[in-house]
Amino acid sequence: MNDFLHMGGYAAYVWSSYGITLVVLLANLAAPIMARRKLLTQLAQREKRAQRMKR
Repeated sequence: MNDFLHMGGYAAYVWSSYGITLVVLLANLAAPIMARRKLLTQLAQREKRAQRMKR
C-alpha cells in the first residue's frame, strides 16, 4: 500500500494532479448551479418590478 501511495517517487505530482482535477470537476458542477440560481433571482426581481410598474 505504501508503494502505491508513494507512486515511485512521483507522488507529489500524481496526487496534486488528482486534486486539481477534482477541484476543476467540482467547479464545473457548481458553476451552472450557481448561475441558474442567480438567473432565477434576477428573473424574480424583474417580475416584481414589472408588477409594480403595472400598478
